[in-house]
Amino acid sequence: MTLLTWGLHSLSGLTRSDELDTNDAIHFVRSKNEIKSVTVGKMITAFLRGDGKLSIIRMQELDDGSTRPGKLKNFNDFKEMFDHVSCGERTAVLIARGGRMISLDINNKLSPLAMPHNKHIAQVVCGNHHSLALCTDGQLFTWGHNSNGQLGLGKGKPSTLSPQPLNSLAGIPLSQISAGGDHSFALSLSGAVFGWGKNSAGQLGLGNKNDVPEPVQVTSLNCKKTVHISCGDEHTAVLTKDGLVFTCGSGRYGQLGHNSLRDELRPRLVAELWGAKVSQVACGRHHTLAVVGHTNSILTFGRGEQGQLGYGLGSTCSVPQYVSFPPEHTELFGKVIAGGDCSFAFCHAKSSPIKSHHLWESKCLLTLDEQIVTRWTSETNLQTWKKIMKEIRNVFSSASCINGSFVEKSFDKHFLTNKDSSGLDLSIARLAFEKLGGKQDVLTEVERVVCQDLLPSLSSRPAGVEGLRVYLILPELLRVLLKQQQGTQLAVSLAEAILRLHPDSLKALERLWSKLPGSYLRTLLKVFRKVAGKVFEDGVKQAQSNILALQPTVTVLQRVYETVRRGKRRIEDQCFRVKEFSSLGKELTDRWVACQAHLMLPWWQHELVSVQNMMASYLNNMLRLMSSPCIFNIKDKQTLLDFRPQYMSANESCFVLNLRRTHLLEDALSQLKLANSRDLRKFLGVQFMEKDMQPKISDVDKRDFFLNVFRELYSSNMFTQNDQETLVWFPSEPTVQLEMYFLFGVLCGLALYNKSLVHLPFPSALFRKLLNIPPTLEDLAEIHSSVAKSLQHVLEDEDVEDSELVFSIIWDNKEVELDPQEAGKPVTNSNKKQFVQAYVDYALSKSVEEVFEEFKRGFFKVCARDTVEMFHPEELQEMLVGREDYDWDILRQNAQYEYGFNESHPTMVLFWEVFNELSEDDKIAFLLFLTGFDRVPILGMKQIRMRVQVLPDSSPDHLPEALTCHSLLMLHPYECKDTLRSRLLDALHHKRGFWED
Repeated sequence: MTLLTWGLHSLSGLTRSDELDTNDAIHFVRSKNEIKSVTVGKMITAFLRGDGKLSIIRMQELDDGSTRPGKLKNFNDFKEMFDHVSCGERTAVLIARGGRMISLDINNKLSPLAMPHNKHIAQVVCGNHHSLALCTDGQLFTWGHNSNGQLGLGKGKPSTLSPQPLNSLAGIPLSQISAGGDHSFALSLSGAVFGWGKNSAGQLGLGNKNDVPEPVQVTSLNCKKTVHISCGDEHTAVLTKDGLVFTCGSGRYGQLGHNSLRDELRPRLVAELWGAKVSQVACGRHHTLAVVGHTNSILTFGRGEQGQLGYGLGSTCSVPQYVSFPPEHTELFGKVIAGGDCSFAFCHAKSSPIKSHHLWESKCLLTLDEQIVTRWTSETNLQTWKKIMKEIRNVFSSASCINGSFVEKSFDKHFLTNKDSSGLDLSIARLAFEKLGGKQDVLTEVERVVCQDLLPSLSSRPAGVEGLRVYLILPELLRVLLKQQQGTQLAVSLAEAILRLHPDSLKALERLWSKLPGSYLRTLLKVFRKVAGKVFEDGVKQAQSNILALQPTVTVLQRVYETVRRGKRRIEDQCFRVKEFSSLGKELTDRWVACQAHLMLPWWQHELVSVQNMMASYLNNMLRLMSSPCIFNIKDKQTLLDFRPQYMSANESCFVLNLRRTHLLEDALSQLKLANSRDLRKFLGVQFMEKDMQPKISDVDKRDFFLNVFRELYSSNMFTQNDQETLVWFPSEPTVQLEMYFLFGVLCGLALYNKSLVHLPFPSALFRKLLNIPPTLEDLAEIHSSVAKSLQHVLEDEDVEDSELVFSIIWDNKEVELDPQEAGKPVTNSNKKQFVQAYVDYALSKSVEEVFEEFKRGFFKVCARDTVEMFHPEELQEMLVGREDYDWDILRQNAQYEYGFNESHPTMVLFWEVFNELSEDDKIAFLLFLTGFDRVPILGMKQIRMRVQVLPDSSPDHLPEALTCHSLLMLHPYECKDTLRSRLLDALHHKRGFWED
């Protein structure tokens, strides 16, 4: 191998042991002892030989300010061999064969640099007065002067002689580090560029000249496929995989290559190198080298007074120029080095090509690949197992190593890592963990290391998207662990780590969740759902009322659910449901019933106490989880809504309304005005004060009350109607006293709290607003269809400016400014979505704010806010209003016959014949007669179990009767079909004292 060198003192110290050929500016060194690498600082140059020996040349400063080379210093007296060396302005950092990092000071004294145990150095670089070291586990250390923040440790941090961890880049899988005069860079595996330190000439590429005390991502280089960074004294060069070169910083000597001497504050493409397919780039103090591999040529630009450009002694050159090598030079260029005011290039014969054409392709970060997985899962003995355990600890204790594994390299997709793409190929991760699952010892050790070492060390605020990959990868490990009945604690710890993330990082992770392929998103959900169920079930059976480990898993499920809903992903609600809530509730109910049946037997007493304790634990823990409603099905939510204090005395268990049928609304509102929240949250009792009758509380009367009081409210002109007069809405200006809307809210709250379906012909916007969900254009269409159509046309209009629309509208005969900050603001293509949303917001929210807030205040005076917020808008609507999916066949199939009736009884045969012949309206009237409601409960017709009994002491003249609280129908055993039809219709249309005018 030949070393080519040119520039200031480029031959100093080599003539004693190496053969030299000189051709004007270019010098050929054919070393007797192969030179492995060269590194150059301002006052020091180091040569590392193939046998690990080191030679140092120091420059001596003369009185006139110039320099001359000192004597060559060979470190042959030291037993240690060296693998790497990097030079600063006056000092050097060495990496010994054993892995020790050593500092070489100005007096040629070697001093060990203290590093944490088991840290293996992959790269070390030096600036003028600071140094950086990158370990194989991805951790970065810095030390030296911090006058301009070049250590990246944060504002105001002092200089330090000992290596300090740069925690702000923890978790980022770094592939390269670089140090300039007083600035630093780190490059991730997926091309993310982070810079910090001095920025006086814009050398950090951030668009300004402000020094930066900690790493900041250079966003202008995102997705540019950056593969290498080189730093000069005050300039920076960036190389992409496609062979493009970008430079920024000081252009004083033309070292940026832009045919100017101007500074560049952002990375700018070197146009003269466009299409050249540059394979290497290297920066000296004030000059730059670029290698074009396929043409075997080197271009240089920048300061050339010392011959460092290879043209002989000359001035600056601000555009790339080819270095002229002698015609006899036929060797291929390998690695090039530019340092200080000189340049070096390694050459090799064409018959022995270097391994990689792109010398920036090197692996320094430990990652989990197929080769490692295969070795770990092969047959092992005790000695190899100890080695594998060490490797497992090295890989799985480091977030950087995990985040650097499984990148999607096909078509360079990992270079496209951004807020919407993690850059991962999770199919590779899935296969790797499935293979690890075949070796139990390996899987268990991986679980231990992740749980004990990795998760506690995760940064709460990773510097970029790549730092969040671990949260997408680990669920694939948990998928395998849970199959083998492992991983519960790891899943809980992972959930806790997710929730510890800074809000900005958590938001970024949620965005990545929203973009996950369906199968991997379902894996994520299954992991946390399964663990939550197991923790809940185990805790309840141990009668624990506060299962701390449960909350993190269900909170993560809720956050994923909300993310999926916002992104309108088609993920089934069932994927979020924790089935153990329902199954365990049924089990405890069955055991409770069994206890009641055997209560007199002494050995059931212990079982009764045990079940009581578990039921208390069950309900208490369910109540603690209400903030994560996605985990409950609607039946579980109803259970929580029904939960009441268990030890009320009989006289405290009811809030009673005493009413007159003829003054129903007046009596109800007068009593509700005086009621407090504590009373309203008891069971509601209704008793009608009839003449010559003893008052009594009846569930039938309660249902009659809700049915008729809402009818009276809608006839009071409190509301406006929609275009089709099928729905009502709140008025912009109240037509009655505001208190009426408050009491209307109280009545709606009472209906929900008492599981009473009511006639509530409001659009879905009502229920969205109760849950603080902004109404949409679709909601507006339910009330003002023509307005909504016009707004939809605005959204679809590609030239909306031509319509001359403005943010001023007429609403309820009043002119309204939708943007009060800019009256008459025109609607444009860029702000039309803002206009439509502002219109919807005004129509459904701001215009009715005063009235709606009174309604809302009344509603939540009855219903606890956290309980209501368990429901989705559509669920809340169906809980209050019911559904219209009538299935009369299910009603008949679920019917139960008692006390003299059976399915084949002649009267029942006649009854179903009559029922099938009824009109749809009469069938609905029958449902109202039977249950007190004319709509289907939220769980469907299967929830209605009609019971049929013989009406005692009756004759054919008696009308059928119903006990609505039990869905009980009582019939005389009619023998004539016409008689049965007549009596049934009379019963269905009987007003029970609520006569219409």
